[in-house]
Amino acid sequence: MRILITGVCGFVGSTLARGFREAAADWEIVGLDNFIRAGSETNRLALRQLGVIVIHGDIRSPSDLEALPPCEWILDAAANPSVLAGVDGKTSSRQLVEHNLGGTINLLELAKSWRAGITILSTSRVYSVRELAAIPVEAQGDKFVLRSDARINGFTAAGVAENFSTTAPISLYGATKLASETLTLEYGAAFDLPVFINRCGVLAGAGQFGKIDQGIFSYWIHSYARRRPLKYIGFNGTGHQVRDCLHARDLLLLLAAQIKNPRREVPRILNVSGGLANSASLRELSAWCAKRFGEHAIAVEKATRPFDVPWLVLDSTAVAKAWNWQPQTSLDAIWSEIADHAEKNPGWLDATVDA
Repeated sequence: MRILITGVCGFVGSTLARGFREAAADWEIVGLDNFIRAGSETNRLALRQLGVIVIHGDIRSPSDLEALPPCEWILDAAANPSVLAGVDGKTSSRQLVEHNLGGTINLLELAKSWRAGITILSTSRVYSVRELAAIPVEAQGDKFVLRSDARINGFTAAGVAENFSTTAPISLYGATKLASETLTLEYGAAFDLPVFINRCGVLAGAGQFGKIDQGIFSYWIHSYARRRPLKYIGFNGTGHQVRDCLHARDLLLLLAAQIKNPRREVPRILNVSGGLANSASLRELSAWCAKRFGEHAIAVEKATRPFDVPWLVLDSTAVAKAWNWQPQTSLDAIWSEIADHAEKNPGWLDATVDA
């Protein structure tokens, strides 16, 4: 089995590549990365030493894909994963669309030519911002909790399900991922290709790059450990907003099962997240950091930014039923792993944040 992992030198891609090398030694792993993200170079040599074939290329460029060796499966972990991408002045809207949607189109054409399966790592941000913001919550202790009168289509006691509204606006980022999902399903149907779309919540773990908009838990712990400025933004500056958290390595068993046995009777789109058990607010994270590193003042900005929502936890009931999958790494274990990494790598933020 030969598989292609795009974005292989990013946090998620490199975690998956390492995991597959350890668990499936007979698989040949080909990795593609354009190395435009600060920190991605740190993974190149380590992956090659493990036997991963690391190729410098860009999924936006069809010519970069033409020379790749044919693979039996494509795992797409390459994307600009910021909900503010294209609107924050750091990347253009055209760049975002070219990368997240144009890149998917090129990979789908590659899968068609290879007759390969393809797995898209998608996002919880394909769900409607307006509907997410309408989920009734109330402050309880250090976090927002669901009100007992929460009655929204596609919403369960376990969180946001796959049939929750995806009606615009969802953000430019979310729109590119949702469009990529639709095209992936269409290519699968039109050309009889096995395809899977895994919608992930917040992914985290040691070695994640220090970007506030792409890995809030890792960014917060590293910044807290270094006594760098931190700020509660929005929702009156309380830090009550809640997200779920999943270690990237916990994707491995699911992805391996989908690749080895691409069953046709299971849903193509599945939520894959840490769920309620692995969810927390920023204020709860700060309290955890205070116990680990000592007290550190957090600034406040009361105004809420576009696309921010107070509570977002995915319901992963469907993936548990279809694939007998559930997270393996507890929230405390994820945070402890990141904290250990922060203590051992004091210059991590400087090395992995773009100037």
